Amino acid sequence: MRTLFFDCFAGASGNMVLGALIDLGIDRDELLARLNGLDIPEFSLEFEAVDRSGIAAVHVEVKAPDEKKHRHLHHIEAIIEASDLSQIVKERSKAIFRRLAEAEARVHGIDIQKVHFHEVGAVDAIVDVVGSCLGFEMLGIEHFACSKLHVGSGFVNMEHGKYPVPPPAVAKLLEGVPSYSTEIEGELLTPTGAAIITMLCQQFGPMPELTVERSGYGAGTRIYVGFPNVLRLILGEGSGANILSNESGTTISEQLILLETNIDDMPAQAIGFVTDRAMDEGALDCWVTPIQMKKNRPAILLSLLCSKAASPGLQAMLFAETTTLGIRSSTVDRISLPREVHAIETIYGRIEVKTAEYRGRTVNVMPEYEQVKRAALEHRVPFRQVHAEVIAAFKGSARSVAR
Repeated sequence: MRTLFFDCFAGASGNMVLGALIDLGIDRDELLARLNGLDIPEFSLEFEAVDRSGIAAVHVEVKAPDEKKHRHLHHIEAIIEASDLSQIVKERSKAIFRRLAEAEARVHGIDIQKVHFHEVGAVDAIVDVVGSCLGFEMLGIEHFACSKLHVGSGFVNMEHGKYPVPPPAVAKLLEGVPSYSTEIEGELLTPTGAAIITMLCQQFGPMPELTVERSGYGAGTRIYVGFPNVLRLILGEGSGANILSNESGTTISEQLILLETNIDDMPAQAIGFVTDRAMDEGALDCWVTPIQMKKNRPAILLSLLCSKAASPGLQAMLFAETTTLGIRSSTVDRISLPREVHAIETIYGRIEVKTAEYRGRTVNVMPEYEQVKRAALEHRVPFRQVHAEVIAAFKGSARSVAR
C-alpha cells in the first residue's frame, strides 16, 4: 500500500506540506496548471531551495492579492466543487475545510455555516489545501500516517488577540491525537497543517513498517538556530498499519472509519448496487443488517468499513446513491492478522490462496473466491469441488516445503 508518513518533529503548515511534496518530486508545473482551474483571485507560487539548520528543503510561498472579504464554508466548497479537479481531490479538500470549520464553530460556540474563516479563508489557504490534495493524488497515496505532533510553545497573535500555543482551533483539531510541546517557541502547527493531517491520517505514532522510496522536506518560514524548521514526508510501500508482536502473537493494529446509515425506503436491487459501489469506491468491507425502525417499519442498517482517506468519497457516494439524509461516522480500532497470498497450481489452473498465521501456525486458508468461481464455470464442475481441490493442493505444497 502506497503510504505517506508525516514526520512532524517541527510541526506542520499548509505551505510546508506543499514544499515537502515538491521535494518528493511532484511536477510543479502540473500542480500550478491544475490549481489555476480554481475560480479564485489570480495568484502565483514561488518555490525556493533553502537551508534549515543543515537540511536542504523547499519553501513555498503563495503570492496573492490582499482580500477584505471573509469566506464561509459554503463559499469554499462551491469553489472546489465548480472546478475540474478529480472527485477524490474535491472530497478530500472539502473534508479538510469542513474539519476546520467544525473546530472554529466549537471554539466560538456558533453554527458551522456561520463560521467565517479569517486567515484560513484566504487564497493561500485554499491553494495550500487543494494543492496538497493534488500532490497526494499525483503520488498515488493510499494510506496516511503521522508521528506525534510537535505544536511549539509560547503565545501567538491572532485576529481576536493573543493566544497560547496551540491556539484554540488547533487544540480542537488535536483532540484524540498525540501531540507535545518543547522549549521551541512559536506556533509550529498551524490550523491548516493540523486539519490536513488529522483529516487524512489513519494512525499516529512511530513510523509504520515501510519500504522507503524517498523523502522530502518542506521548510517553514521561521528560522531557528540549531533547530531544523522543516516537515519531513517519507514515501514508501507498507501494510498501512502498525505491526505488533508480543507473547500473544503478531497482529496488525489500525484505525478505520465506520460509516452507518438506516434505510427504509429503497428497493433491494438498489441496496445491492450500493454495496457493489462501496467496494469499488474503496470500502474494506460492507454489510447489511435487518432492523426495525420507527412506526414499526422494517429497514436495513447499511455499514461500511473504510480508511480515513476513503471516507469522504464513500460519504458522497452514499448521499448520491441512497435515500439517506444522514450518515453516522465513527473511528474504530481493528486488530487483524497478517496475511500472505500464495499462487497454487491445481488441475484447474493457477489459483491464489490467502493465508493468515497466529502464534507461528497457519490458522486460516482461503482460496480467492473469484478465481475459484471462474475455474468452476470454465471446467463445468461444482464450486465446492474446485475449492476442495485448491485446499488439498495448498496443503500438499506446504508439506513439500516442510520436508
